[in-house]
Amino acid sequence: MGDFSKDINSTFPNYKVKAMLNVIYTSNWLTSHQNKYFKPYGISPQQYNILRILKGAGEALKVQTIKERMIERSPNATRLMDKLCVKNLIFRFNCENDRRVVYVEITEVGMNLIKIIGSNINNDLLEKLTETEANQLSDLLDKIR
Repeated sequence: MGDFSKDINSTFPNYKVKAMLNVIYTSNWLTSHQNKYFKPYGISPQQYNILRILKGAGEALKVQTIKERMIERSPNATRLMDKLCVKNLIFRFNCENDRRVVYVEITEVGMNLIKIIGSNINNDLLEKLTETEANQLSDLLDKIR
């Protein structure tokens, strides 16, 4: 089993500090792998998250609702959606009753991309964990928050 303190050549005053820094270190490690994984598809992990939210909803959603559901809350969510629109992966339209409200829906092209990514998704990042350990890790992360 790895020891991240050796990776960064450091010691810690206690296990809580080590755990906190290990969570941050691991988060960055996961993000790096995600960025590499999604690059060939021409989207970012955040853009994939938007597509996943829209697919799961099964209907058009308000931009604000998408922002609230994002795993990684991003102040540039609108810009991310702009890029998805240019790629014809999502479609935006104004509410008929209130022009200030904008709805977004996933296009057929977006649905096809989600299917392709889903069939190739890399679950190997957690391959060293059993299902029980993955559940325990998830519970511990929930407990931190």
